[in-house]
Amino acid sequence: MFGQIGSLLIDTLGMLLVYTLLLRFHMQWLRAPFRNPVGEFIAALTNWAVLPVRRVIPGMLGLDVATLLLAWLTQVLVTALLLALRGYDFASAPGIAFGLLAVMAVLDLLALSIKLLIGAAIVQALLSFVAPYSVLAPVLDALTRRFYAPFRRFIPTLGGFDLSPLFLILAAQIALIMLDNVKQFAASPF
Repeated sequence: MFGQIGSLLIDTLGMLLVYTLLLRFHMQWLRAPFRNPVGEFIAALTNWAVLPVRRVIPGMLGLDVATLLLAWLTQVLVTALLLALRGYDFASAPGIAFGLLAVMAVLDLLALSIKLLIGAAIVQALLSFVAPYSVLAPVLDALTRRFYAPFRRFIPTLGGFDLSPLFLILAAQIALIMLDNVKQFAASPF
């Protein structure tokens, strides 16, 4: 019972931090505006960790490496804690265990990034019907525009409806299935 409660707390708090760090990274990478409620919330929730790390690890090629590194380290820590609660013994092969944790964390970050993209596409599609001029519209547009572009080249709008979100979500789901298979293969020693 206490193991389940511990797993729930670690997973919930860890994923909240990982998702906010990833969203911050993607918002900066995709040049999404931060002068809105979402951007201010993300900055307030992550500044305590990101700003000190940025003093040591600068950005590279326009990417916020410090935020991405923090997301990766948090994911490694969450995965290690969850495995430790399940009884995995890291002392038997610490180098191999850390290597596998590192690879699994990269795969998890890729999967979480794809899930963020799916969520942004769904919310954007819903808001386009309900509140097209919402304060979230510029953020969602910045997060999805590059990913819609390949689909919009080949898929015309039908009756004024843009079907590119549907095809983007379908492609993202296929990518998640492939990542899940790779992760299961990488996690087989655990």
